[in-house]
Amino acid sequence: MIKVLRYTEYLYLAVAAISIYKVATLWSVNPKETYIFIFFAVVSIAMFAFRRRYRKRFEQRQKDNQ
Repeated sequence: MIKVLRYTEYLYLAVAAISIYKVATLWSVNPKETYIFIFFAVVSIAMFAFRRRYRKRFEQRQKDNQ
């Protein structure tokens, strides 16, 4: 179960990287269309940080209980 949580963290980073790439490529064409990708990048990075902190807390709690 912990390994699955670890992989989902990196999935959020992948979504953020793709969104940042789309922002960089579309910014000169139409800046208004890039706002949704900026939103996705920010939310993905925040979710990465949240999930990572939650997983580390869960692992520490399991270690303390054993």
